[in-house]
Amino acid sequence: MSALFSPFTLKDVTLRNRIAVPPMCQYSAVDGFTNDWHQIHYPSIARGGAGLVIVEATGVSPEGRITPDCLGLWSDAHAEGLARIAASIKSAGAVPGIQIGHAGRKASAFRPWDGDDHIPEGDARGWQPIAPSAIAFGGGLPRVPSEMTLADIVRVKADFVAAARRARDAGFEWLELHFAHGYLAQSFFSAHSNQRTDAYGGSFDNRARFLLETLAAVREVWPQNLPLTARFGVIEFDGKDEETLAESIELVKQMRERGLDLLNVSVNFVIPDVKIPWGTPAFLAPIAQRVAREAGLPVASSWGIDNVQDAERVVAEQQMDLVMIGRAMLANPHYPYALAQALQVERPDWTLPAPYAHWLERYRGAGKVAAQ
Repeated sequence: MSALFSPFTLKDVTLRNRIAVPPMCQYSAVDGFTNDWHQIHYPSIARGGAGLVIVEATGVSPEGRITPDCLGLWSDAHAEGLARIAASIKSAGAVPGIQIGHAGRKASAFRPWDGDDHIPEGDARGWQPIAPSAIAFGGGLPRVPSEMTLADIVRVKADFVAAARRARDAGFEWLELHFAHGYLAQSFFSAHSNQRTDAYGGSFDNRARFLLETLAAVREVWPQNLPLTARFGVIEFDGKDEETLAESIELVKQMRERGLDLLNVSVNFVIPDVKIPWGTPAFLAPIAQRVAREAGLPVASSWGIDNVQDAERVVAEQQMDLVMIGRAMLANPHYPYALAQALQVERPDWTLPAPYAHWLERYRGAGKVAAQ
């Protein structure tokens, strides 16, 4: 039996398989609102057969968006369109999830295909980023953020709570906090980006404080029977990997104690000049396995898992509980069907709606969907 196509249960939620679609920014919103693009994109992906579909990084405030074109959840009006998306994902057979976050010093940027760098000061489309310390990321993101006051920290934590409550009421059954990729929460924990001298900077406990307080506050409003997860960078690839990983695992342990149910293991992306082993297949899998073993949490991960052999192996060898597959799903929204065929799963048609599955299975001998 395929490990990849075995069900996975977390709290009261059961996924039909171990394939998850990670948050992938569409940069297609207007003032944070969903539109026809999102309403078509998400159910199309969900119909492809994944067990979990997580809606893209959604700003907890206008300033928390990565670009002016990102989704938002800072008002009840924003929740209306997202509720329709949650319902459409669920009706397609997948569990509806959403990622909420704040981009911190990486906010106020152009879309990737428009340059991916900071919107210049004075351009009406942009805004002033905020961060733990007034330190720019560098490279194409040169704007120096405003250092957050204690009042700012209180406000942003409240924004996370409000967004989580709206996600709950909109019908999402899986919540992911974006604590990774050099955005606000990750930059609080990293000494590269946090040089504060108050209770939110300096020592391990202080740098961890924003993440732990935000998690605990969200846990209060997110249903206990539904998964509360986080995407968190545990390694920077800056030459201090063991030190960073050990600190990260200690923080994940404390997250678990405060109610975290699963960790989506990723890279920090706090500084631009690092040596990430992009050419190594599933390079985060051994790291994810170590996090799971030492922190005592289920884990998911992505990066470099782009063929059927690696996807099956990392689950079968218990390196991760869920496999996040992104770009392959964009290229082929029915990729899980192709994986099921390649792994010779009995009745692979169950991954597809009947109007697709009937014809594809009937004529399967005439040509298979490639799964690489």
